[in-house]
Amino acid sequence: MTSRTTRRWIVPKGWPMKGRKDRDAAAQEAREEAGVLGRISEKPTGRYTYWKRMSDHFALCEVKLYVLEVEQQLDSFAEQHERDLRWFKLADAADLVDEPELGTAIRNLETRLALAA
Repeated sequence: MTSRTTRRWIVPKGWPMKGRKDRDAAAQEAREEAGVLGRISEKPTGRYTYWKRMSDHFALCEVKLYVLEVEQQLDSFAEQHERDLRWFKLADAADLVDEPELGTAIRNLETRLALAA
């Protein structure tokens, strides 16, 4: 999906939510931002850092990545008119994202999945 402001290709992510496990917050963000529901991994499958553009500064953020096995894509969701959505093969997604660490995390996931098959 694309970010709302810069229209770069990204993965769903958000801030930690008080009283919620990180994996549950990640699943909620995936639903709100990309309209997808499914089973989420118990533990992070990767991490990366990036500079988030705020209104008056940039903030360095560390993102924990969880794999969501998509079971349903909703017809209607909170941010559907603010983002572009598209499905990509992992190798293509790794090439399309701007954050180098995210690209590396996606490539590492592809390798782990190939080894598990």
